[in-house]
Amino acid sequence: MSSVKVPKLVGVTVKKSEDFSEWYNQVVLKAELADYSPVHGFMVIRPHGMMLWEGITAFLDARIKARGVENAYFPLLIPESFFKNEQAHAEGFAPEVAWLEKEEKSEERLAIRPTSETIMYDMYSKWIRSHRDLPLRVNQWANVVRWEIKMTKLFLRTREFLWQEGHCVYATHEEELEETLAFLHEYEKVYHDLLAIPVIAGKKTLAEKFAGSNDTFTLEAWMPDGKALQGCTSHDLGQNFSKAFNITFTGEDEKIHHPWQNSWGLSTRVIGAMIMVHSDDKGLVLPPRLARNKVVIVPIIFADSKDTVLAAAKKIANELKSFGARVDDRDTYSAGWKFNEWELKGIPLRIELGPRDVGQNQCVLVRRDTGEKKIVSLAGIEKVVEHELEAMHHALFAKAKKHLDDSLITVQTMKEFESALENRKIIRMLFCGTPACEAEIKQKTTATTRCIPLNEKPVKGGVCVQCGKEASLHTLFSKGY
Repeated sequence: MSSVKVPKLVGVTVKKSEDFSEWYNQVVLKAELADYSPVHGFMVIRPHGMMLWEGITAFLDARIKARGVENAYFPLLIPESFFKNEQAHAEGFAPEVAWLEKEEKSEERLAIRPTSETIMYDMYSKWIRSHRDLPLRVNQWANVVRWEIKMTKLFLRTREFLWQEGHCVYATHEEELEETLAFLHEYEKVYHDLLAIPVIAGKKTLAEKFAGSNDTFTLEAWMPDGKALQGCTSHDLGQNFSKAFNITFTGEDEKIHHPWQNSWGLSTRVIGAMIMVHSDDKGLVLPPRLARNKVVIVPIIFADSKDTVLAAAKKIANELKSFGARVDDRDTYSAGWKFNEWELKGIPLRIELGPRDVGQNQCVLVRRDTGEKKIVSLAGIEKVVEHELEAMHHALFAKAKKHLDDSLITVQTMKEFESALENRKIIRMLFCGTPACEAEIKQKTTATTRCIPLNEKPVKGGVCVQCGKEASLHTLFSKGY
C-alpha cells in the first residue's frame, strides 16, 4: 500500500431531516453533479451531472422519436417584434427576458430565448402550406435563459437551464389535444420508469397556465420537505399562435385554415427532483435505471493476494459490463474510504471482494438505498445483480409513493387548509378556479395551486372552500419550488 497521505473524505455534514436546503446543496456539490458559476444565477454542470442528463435525454428522445417527432435546432436570439405578435405570451414572459444591448439604436432589440415558440412559429408560417404538411412534429434540445432568479438553487432555480421543447402543428383540435396529453404521459414514463418518482398528472388553473395557451397540463412531484415541484408541462396552444404568426394551410376542402398547436417541455430541474426524493444523509442515491455505472467493485487489497484479487475483480467487471461495472483499484485509498466515496456519489450496487471471498467464489453485495449486505456466489452474479437493481428501483418508487399518498389531505375549511399547510401536506379542496380567489389564497397562506388532477370527477353542488362560490372540481394546493 502506498504511503501517500490521502485527504479525508468529508461527506454530507447536515441531516436531510434537519436542514433540507443545506443538505441538498451539499449533496449536489460533494457528489460532483454541479457547481456555482462565477456569473450570478448560472451553474456549471459537471461530468457526473451531465451523465444523468444524458441518460434522461436518451430515454426521452427515443420515446418522442417513436411518436414521429424529429429533432431540429432554432436560433438563440429572437427579434423583439416576434414577442409582440402574441400579446398574452409577451406579457407573460416580459419580466424574464434577457435583452442584448445594441450599439445601433435603429436596430431591433434581440432577446435571448426564454422559450422558442415565437422564433419557431415564424418559420412554421413559411413551411406549412397544405394539409399534406401536417402534422408537423418538431423538438429541440437546447438551453434557455430566464432573468428572474434572485437566489440560485442548482438544477432548480438558475437563469440558464437545459431542456427539450417540442412544438407540433395539427389540422384538427382533437388530434392536437390527444397528443398534448400523450406527450404528458411520455414524461410520466420518465418519472415512473426511469427515475422511480411518482407524480400527479393534472391541469393548471387559469391563473397558472402558460402565457398564450388555452390549457396547460403538468406533472407535479412531491418533495420530502413538503413542497411540490412542477416536473414538466404540456400546453394546448389552440390557434392562438397560428393566428398571431399567420400560419395557415389549405385543407382537403380547399379552404384556408389556421392549424392547432401544442408545445411541451422537460428541463434539468428533473435532476433536482431526483436528488431530493431519493438521496439520504450519506449523499446521492441514483435510481438504478438511470445510473450509467450501476455497479462498483471494490477489491480488498493485501500485499500477498493483490494480483489474485484484482484479477478476480476485473473478471467480475467483465461479466457485469452491461451494467457499466467498474473496478476501483486505486492503491492510494483504503477500502473504507472508497466505500464512503461511492455512497456519496450514489452508485446503486457495491461489490466488496477480498482474498477470502475469491477463495470461496463469493462476494459481498451492498445496495445503496438500504445499505443491506448480502454474501452471494460469483456463479450467476449477473442475474443476482439484475434482480437487485430491479428490486431497488421498485423499492425507491414505493417509498416515494407512500410519502406522496400519506401527504395528500382533503380539507373542508380554510382553518383545516392552514393546519395542513403548516404540517407540510398537499391540500386537496374544492376551488372555484378564479384568479382573484387564487390570489387571495396565496396572499393569505403563501400556498399556490399545483393542478387539478386529471382523475378528478366533478362534484355536484360543491362550493369553493375559500370564497363559497360554485366549485365542481378539487384542486391541489401547497408550497412549491
